[in-house]
Amino acid sequence: MKASKGNDLLVEIWQDYTTQEEAAAKAKDGGGGKKKGKSGSFMTVSMLYRESLNNLMNMLNKTHPHFIRCIIPNEKKASGVIDAALVLNQLTCNGVLEGIRICRKGFPNRTLHPDFVQRYAILAAKESKSDDDKKKCAEAIMSKLINDGAITEEMFRIGLTKVFFKAGVLAHLEDLRDEKLAIIMTGFQAQIRWYLGLAERKRRTEQRAGLLIVQRNVRSWCTLRTWDWFKLYGKVKPMLKAGKEAEELEKINDKVKQLEESLAREEKLRKELEDSSTKLLEEKNSLFTNLEGTKGQLSEAEERLAKLQALKGDADKQLAELNDRLADQEDRNRAKKKVEAEVESLKKQIQDLEMSLRKAESEKQSKDHQIRSLQDEMQQQDEAIAKLNKEKKHQEEINRKLMEDLQSEEDKSNHTNKVKAKLEQTLDDLEDGLEREKRARADLDKQKRKTEGELKIAQENIDEASRQRHDLENNLKKKESELHTISSRLEDEQLQRQIKEGQSRISELEEELENERQSRAKADRAKSDLQRELEELGERLDEQGGATAAQVEVNKKREAELAKLRRDLEEANMNHENQLGGLRKNIPML
Repeated sequence: MKASKGNDLLVEIWQDYTTQEEAAAKAKDGGGGKKKGKSGSFMTVSMLYRESLNNLMNMLNKTHPHFIRCIIPNEKKASGVIDAALVLNQLTCNGVLEGIRICRKGFPNRTLHPDFVQRYAILAAKESKSDDDKKKCAEAIMSKLINDGAITEEMFRIGLTKVFFKAGVLAHLEDLRDEKLAIIMTGFQAQIRWYLGLAERKRRTEQRAGLLIVQRNVRSWCTLRTWDWFKLYGKVKPMLKAGKEAEELEKINDKVKQLEESLAREEKLRKELEDSSTKLLEEKNSLFTNLEGTKGQLSEAEERLAKLQALKGDADKQLAELNDRLADQEDRNRAKKKVEAEVESLKKQIQDLEMSLRKAESEKQSKDHQIRSLQDEMQQQDEAIAKLNKEKKHQEEINRKLMEDLQSEEDKSNHTNKVKAKLEQTLDDLEDGLEREKRARADLDKQKRKTEGELKIAQENIDEASRQRHDLENNLKKKESELHTISSRLEDEQLQRQIKEGQSRISELEEELENERQSRAKADRAKSDLQRELEELGERLDEQGGATAAQVEVNKKREAELAKLRRDLEEANMNHENQLGGLRKNIPML
């Protein structure tokens, strides 16, 4: 292509490309005059190979290559014939199977972080806006999908600039995105329909209210037009306009006076605004002059501002420390106030005690026995205090034992966590097995659907045979009627000839009925084969873990349909046998 002279574009594209022969020639020409000791500057075969390999890798990194493999289906050059062993051998030799295996193990699909966040933000709207870094947003979106159970951690990897996916994961994400869009659009359409319905209801309500008002007014008019007083009012009303014109003229004069007064106020206000405008212009000019004078001081002010900002930072730190101290001081003050309140209450109690003491001293002689009783009570309280101290020690011992029990429970909890981790690993293995079972069941469901399709085709064939049988019966009835008319009219040789023709036609009809019976037998055999395959599929489904309730119901329906088809076939066979018996009886009579 580089040596092509008919296409300038190809020459320009391949102008900078150097082939191995050109590189070897340049190396040979450039190194001809050098000594043997400087052979390191020559392009050896390995260097040429490495250079071409580097160029190839750079080109692959810059592009998205697509490889094409040509495979012959058979060695006979015949159309519609595929030799499976030959095709598999070619795929193996071409490295396609190995490439597929590597593709499944690797991460062939990749997407830049911004593109991934922009496209799949609908799956996790909150997480897509959680950070300005698109990589963190992508990690948050994938974490949300993992928590929802949509994907697993083994299906993707997050790189520095791209998100890497295994084969088929990107298509699964597209399906999830389509489902989410469908849900959103359905909700949006429902809201629009609700709003339109509400608007239509409001319009009809207003229309109904307007109709009611019109009807009420019409009924009122129909009542008033025959009322004598209303007729009198209609005659007197034009006479009242002259008196109203004078009143309206007075109102207009009053409005004119008010407008003149407001105009005077507006004029006065306009003059005041003009004076204030001139003053503001003068102040503006003075401010411009002051501004020009202060422009020189602006740099100094900026320096001062920087210093003040630094001082402000120090002051903020000091303020934070002072706030901490102030908070501590407030805590102390609250504690102090609380103590002072307790002291006040104690003082009040002391005053009360002093008053009671004075009363006790005045009544000392009469209250000696009460003092003794109080002393006894104090002794009892001391004993109670001693008992409480013992209980306190006992409670501390119980607390110590509880702490030991708590430590043992924590050890048990750690052991439980380890067991839980093992169980989670076992659960993951079970989930993998369940996934394999699900895939196997999906294959069985696909095979079952295929069998149901074949059953449907067989049913259609049976229906076609029934239609043909119905046509044959109609033809048979027509021929019987023709034979009856011929037997009643003709008694000569023509009658005999027509009878012979009728007999030949009957034999043809018998052959057609026999063919139909054979096709019916074939349909029965196909139906029995399909029934057997369906039973085998049911057994395989039972072996895979049992069918669901819906599948059991579907199987019951299928069995009922098959039983119904079997009964229909039996009835059709009986009808055919009866018709054949009737035809055979009619043939000897002819």
